[in-house]
Amino acid sequence: MNGPFLKAFRTVFAKEIVDALRDRRTLLRLLIPSVLMGPLMLLLMSSLAASLQQRAEQREVLVVGIEHAPTLRNYIERQTYTIKTVPADYEEQLRLGKLADPVLLVPADFETMLAGGEPARVEVVTDSANQRAEAGVGAVNRLLSGFGNERATLTLAMHGIGAPQLKPVDVQERDLASQQARSVRLTQMLPMFIMMAVLYGALTAALDSTAGERERGSLEPLLVNPAPHSAIVTGKWAAVVMAGMLVAVLSNLSFLPGQMLMRSDALAAMFQFGWGEAIRFLLLQIPLGMGLSAVLMALAIRTKTFKEAQASTTLVITAIALTPMVAIVNPGGEASWHLWVPGLGQNQLMMLVLKGEPLTFAKVMPTVIVGIALSVAGLTLVARSMRAAVAR
Repeated sequence: MNGPFLKAFRTVFAKEIVDALRDRRTLLRLLIPSVLMGPLMLLLMSSLAASLQQRAEQREVLVVGIEHAPTLRNYIERQTYTIKTVPADYEEQLRLGKLADPVLLVPADFETMLAGGEPARVEVVTDSANQRAEAGVGAVNRLLSGFGNERATLTLAMHGIGAPQLKPVDVQERDLASQQARSVRLTQMLPMFIMMAVLYGALTAALDSTAGERERGSLEPLLVNPAPHSAIVTGKWAAVVMAGMLVAVLSNLSFLPGQMLMRSDALAAMFQFGWGEAIRFLLLQIPLGMGLSAVLMALAIRTKTFKEAQASTTLVITAIALTPMVAIVNPGGEASWHLWVPGLGQNQLMMLVLKGEPLTFAKVMPTVIVGIALSVAGLTLVARSMRAAVAR
């Protein structure tokens, strides 16, 4: 790079940084949420995990008609569960979400059916829209399955059939997932928040340095200077990238002290996010920040007002916000082409970091290539728009 280019680059870059620092209200609107995001997110996730853990430890089951099933009562109590009374309007409370557990209905002829050797039908009442109640269905079904197996074993044993003959296959489960991988089920939204922080950090700076300056009437005087347009464009772009990465740094680091607020000991033990993970998260965001900054500038430079620029960048915001949903709604369905999609590639790589898996050169390079390609394409469009503005 020659002397005039570097001098113009430094001048424009310093000007954009000073302008950003002067707008303290906008700066605080960006920095405060990025600092609070990590602690608040971890607090909410750990509260959910603590609530589920507390419910599991309570070992309570809601039963209607338990007086008709003394054998079932005996089995439930031997499993250290407590049988709770059920409100009369339990169906309505389940629909409204006020009741947090499913309800087991036992018919009056339960013991008669068992004694006659016929299946005793019971009913588990829940509401699939009530997520808290739906989460407890599995525990109730396991209780009923255990009771059924015990009854079948006792019945067949009376006919001389032993327990080994009833279970010819002994199935043992082995979970290959590490503690970090298991914690991803609750922390899979974390990468999306980090990417949105980068996006919004770059968005404000990109709009202000292009459409904002055009609306204030300061862009055209800057362009008539003898400085190379490429230096002006890259100077503005570098400032926008720095703004986005500053928010990314604060968002990443906020998860470090935020772990002290976690209310679930189990999640705290599984969630391993230290300086190493924070640095890898930050490095993975650099190509995305570079590419998004250039794209946002290219969209904003073609508008005449700040408000019009905000509307034109809505598609980018929506796309980045939705790309991680591909991995969330299709867990385990990662494909190699995902790494070439801006946002989706970073999400996939950050999920690997959360799982404690290594990042290979082959996986990281597609996101770097895409980030550089978007940067070059976006800056080229910005430079052309600036030259066209001068020509007019």
